[in-house]
Amino acid sequence: MEKSLYIIRHGQTDLNLKGIVQGRGINSPLNDTGRQQAEAFYEHYKNEQFDKIYTSTLLRTHQTVDLFLRQGIPWEQLEGLDEIGWGIYEGREQTPEVMQGFLELTGGWRNGELDSSVEGGETPNQLLARQRRALDHIMASPGEEQVLICMHGRAMRVFLCMLINQDIALMDDFPHTNTALYRVHFNGEEFAITDTYNIKHLEGLLTD
Repeated sequence: MEKSLYIIRHGQTDLNLKGIVQGRGINSPLNDTGRQQAEAFYEHYKNEQFDKIYTSTLLRTHQTVDLFLRQGIPWEQLEGLDEIGWGIYEGREQTPEVMQGFLELTGGWRNGELDSSVEGGETPNQLLARQRRALDHIMASPGEEQVLICMHGRAMRVFLCMLINQDIALMDDFPHTNTALYRVHFNGEEFAITDTYNIKHLEGLLTD
């Protein structure tokens, strides 16, 4: 069965704005800008006839798709769509020390060191494993030809790599900002990205 996936990152939070690390362990709400972004996305795509909405288990994704949920579209939370766990960096400001740690870690990921993580955090391969379970569930659900998926920046990059069978070491090839959209089509055999980093709905809005 063919299926279209509309994959977006959640709207802005105050922690995004302040440069504070938030991964799977931080459950922050949208700020005013994030709510405006979510409303702008809704106004742009409210007539798309989504059969199902999937989000992570975190509040910021729920709030981003709230206007769609009010239409009565079926909704399911999947922990496989949660952001990567940032371990001891969760809730910390991006100080020079933290940023250096990030650069070393993500540089290692780029070099294929996909079993490395922040202390107490998740590795890209661990994230990928739970994303595979989430994708299997989404694809096995009948009658859902067009779905909206709201997730998180780092997780979305890995998810897109997984869909098109690209090495997840190349995750940073996918740009993202709050509520940026990627459209992916499954033709019954393979996935193809049909719309990349679409932010047309954000024209006129301040974004981070």
